[in-house]
Amino acid sequence: MMELGIGMFGDLQIDAQTGNIQAPQQRLQEIIEEVKLMDEVGVDFFGIGEHHRPDYAVASPEIVLAAAATVTKRIKLGSAVSVLSSTDPVKLYQNFATVDLISNGRAEIMAGRGSFIESFPLFGYDLKDYSSLFEEKLDLLLKINKNQTVNWTGKHRASLVNQSIYPRAVHDSMPIWIAVGGTTESVIRAGRLGLPVMFAIIGGSPINFKPLFEVYEQAYQDNGHDMSKFQVGVHMHSFFGENSREVADWYYPFYSAQMNRIGASRGWPPYQRTQYDYGRSNHGHLIVGDVNESVDKILALQESFGLTRFSAHMDVGSPDHSKMMKAIELYGNQIIPKVKDALK
Repeated sequence: MMELGIGMFGDLQIDAQTGNIQAPQQRLQEIIEEVKLMDEVGVDFFGIGEHHRPDYAVASPEIVLAAAATVTKRIKLGSAVSVLSSTDPVKLYQNFATVDLISNGRAEIMAGRGSFIESFPLFGYDLKDYSSLFEEKLDLLLKINKNQTVNWTGKHRASLVNQSIYPRAVHDSMPIWIAVGGTTESVIRAGRLGLPVMFAIIGGSPINFKPLFEVYEQAYQDNGHDMSKFQVGVHMHSFFGENSREVADWYYPFYSAQMNRIGASRGWPPYQRTQYDYGRSNHGHLIVGDVNESVDKILALQESFGLTRFSAHMDVGSPDHSKMMKAIELYGNQIIPKVKDALK
């Protein structure tokens, strides 16, 4: 059965008139309240991202997840993503093992390169090592996850010689997912290692990702991994309301403002309503609408890609907390049950 969860980056709401940025303290408290509700309405997992910018509230996902663990009972708790290239795999494992212990075995790590580069100069890494940092640190993280005592040598970190890593997770190891964008190299690596993959589909038409899904599955099979353990998911910008047109119109200013903020630093043209409307269409990457539209689109994605996990990224642009709570209720109480009933 496919798992359905929610991902967030901890966006801070920015006043369009004054430019004032929401206080991180307020947003963090809202996030904990939102995750508590997710647990109550049956959302399967929650993922929170790592950023080091003034417009995001969360620099340390594991601290937020530890707080969330104390107010939840069943929901899985993970990063979305941990920027593995600029962190220490030993400390990353220790931090998430601690979350796992607090939550009674509900922690996951989702490792990725990240969509921003601020963490590299912040922690003293050179962008020219972008690829080799990720490969080397993933290798070390996987070794730590499988072995209490580690022997390891690399280029970017001091060697480990008969070094024991504590604390250990509840079951000694934790699920480790890999988040990928659109590179063939990344999906082949994940398939070779037998790791579950989360595809971030945040633009264009999802069906264009079909070849990457096929490459990943082929690499997974070619390297002898058990297909009964095969897991693949998509992470897509989403928001839900009772009336499709009303929620789309209400959410558009938040979404477009965030796209323009990011786009300004990357040389993108101004975001247009036509892009948003296409994204909401049957062929687009946005799931913004009412319950039935959202159910149909999620089921179509599952049919196209054989998904075992769907992640609704719901806080792009930081829509109002009250609206977020309502969207979470609709997702947990109506959308998730309808999707799962249809897949039985």
